[in-house]
This record gives sequence, C-alpha cells and structure tokens, in this order.
Amino acid sequence: MLGLVLMAAIVGLGLVLKASARAIFGMLVLIWAALVIAHLPVPGFGPLARVLGGSLAGWIGLGVVVALVLIYRRMLGAIRAKAEVKEPEAPAAKPGSFSEAELDRYARHIMLREIGGPGQKRLKQAKVLVVGAGGLGSPALLYLAATGVGRIGVVDDDVVSNSNLQRQVIHRDADLGMPKVFSAQKAMLALNPHIEVLPYNRRLSAEDAEGLIAEYDLVLDGTDNFDTRYLVNSACVATGTPLISGAITQWEGQLSLYDPAKGAPCYACVFPKAPAAGLAPSCAEAGVVGALPGVVGSMMATEAIKEITGAGQSARGRLMIYDALWGESRQFGVKRRADCAVCGEGRGAGDGQS
Repeated sequence: MLGLVLMAAIVGLGLVLKASARAIFGMLVLIWAALVIAHLPVPGFGPLARVLGGSLAGWIGLGVVVALVLIYRRMLGAIRAKAEVKEPEAPAAKPGSFSEAELDRYARHIMLREIGGPGQKRLKQAKVLVVGAGGLGSPALLYLAATGVGRIGVVDDDVVSNSNLQRQVIHRDADLGMPKVFSAQKAMLALNPHIEVLPYNRRLSAEDAEGLIAEYDLVLDGTDNFDTRYLVNSACVATGTPLISGAITQWEGQLSLYDPAKGAPCYACVFPKAPAAGLAPSCAEAGVVGALPGVVGSMMATEAIKEITGAGQSARGRLMIYDALWGESRQFGVKRRADCAVCGEGRGAGDGQS
C-alpha cells in the first residue's frame, strides 16, 4: 500500500538525515492523520483513498494500536524507574559526631556511666598505634576496632604462617603468606567499617620510631623481643606518649601502663636490662597456650579504653600478672627510678639498652 510505503520512506529518510526520533515520530503522525482524512467519506476523496490503499477503519485501528503500544511502554518505563529508585543514603556523620548506625553499634558503651556519649566520642577521636599484629596484637586490635577507636595504626614486618593460627585470632587460614598488617586491616574493617586502619608493613626502627609514635595518642606494644620493646619505650618517653606493654610466655602474661610524663615509670625503670639468653624464652622457643594471648591482649585493649575515656583506675604504676595455669592474678606497685637511663636523671648513660 502506498500509505505504508510513504511511512517507510519517511522513516528511512529520517535515519539517513540522522533526524531525532521525536521528529520522525512527528512526521509519521502527520502522515497517519493525512491518511485518515483521505479515507473519510467525503465526496472527491474516493480516488485518493484507493491510491493510498487501506481503509478508514484500518488506518484508525493502526493509530489505536500504536497509541496503546506507546502507552504501555510509558507505563512500563515508569514502573521500572520506580523499582530502580534507590533508598536515600543516610547522611554521613559529621566529624566528631555519630551516624545512626554507629549509635546503635556503640549503644552498650554509651549506656555505661563510666563511658557514655562523651567517652565514646573520645574513642572515635583517638589515635592508637599497635606494635605487633601477633598473639597479643590480634585480640587487642580486634577489640580496639570493635570499640570504635577512630584511627588504629598497625606495625609489623612479618607474614601470616600456619603456626600463628593457634593463637593469633585476627588472621585466617586463607591469609597464609599475607603480611600480617594487611591481614589484620582486612579483619578489622570487616568487623567495623566506621574506623580507619593504617598498616605499616615494616619493622620499627630507631630512625622512624619517634616520628611515627608522635602521630598517635597511645601505643600498645605486643612484640616478643626485648630490642623492640626498649625501642618503643624510648620513643614513647621522648614523645610523651603513654605505653601499654604486654608480654606472655607459656601460661603466664603481664602488662602495665608506662607513662613517666604523668609520674609512672617507663618500661626501662621496671626492666632496666634485657634478661640473659635463655632466661626469658620467646613463645617459639618455650611454647604458649593458645588462649593466653587472648586474655592478656584483651586486658591491654581494656586498659586502652580506660586510658582514652578516663574510666576506672589506670594501670599506671601497677604491673599486673596473670597465671593461666593456676587461674591467679597478682599485681605489684612499680615506681620510677631516678637513675633510669631512659626517663630518669641518668638518661643517656648506661649501656645503651634503649
């Protein structure tokens, strides 16, 4: 039929001229209207209608079908658009404030009168550096992350090995061979995406210890060698940063908060010299019960929470001992030494142990 040929020609010409779909559709509507008019029962239109082909009912029916198709497509598009509308995202919490998700997450802390909203805000604003992502660092890091400490740095140069998994609960079998700081970062952010974790995949050195520690409010030392312990202590004394240091072997663990800036001893005041070889074997040499670092590392995290929020009695000036084999806990008072080579009047003297 000439009418359909004419419509097809309009479409083809529009595509060649790269006319818009709206323009092509408009021309087709005009052609369709002309075809309908040409088939009206008006004297003189008969010959023209026969040339164009079709019938009045046919051309009107075609228009109705096209109109129904367009209405259906419009309705379907509206339904799809409505289905694809995303829920509005909750507005990001302002610095120092909490989102609804964080308020719900930390509700049990906020209920505690010793912490409350102000204490939780201090935790969010706190910056804590953890040296060592091993046995003690694992539970300490997990609980610091869970509790909402805003920025947590992790220093370690080791990779996850199969023998670590008996006690280093932050790492997984799938993490074997991965640097511990990245394995720890992954686990911490999976636990709490509202915090910042900064991994330092290196061994702390005398050249960078003070500069790094100066960026943090509190340091937790969970390393297993005396050289690093003395290095961390010396840098903390130099920067005036409180230090929570823990140690474990076999069935026994200990910890204290060292802070000569506030009258407490430093680590070197209590342990001025490293013990002779063999007297304080490492976990690799003497073994350790798997749950012990969980207990002591959690105690370190608890002391960190108390230090940041000001809750309870600080561990300053107290050396706490936990004996897992006999289920006993003891604590001793410790004091600064005036002749301490690190924080006392005799600083800079001695055998350079720091």
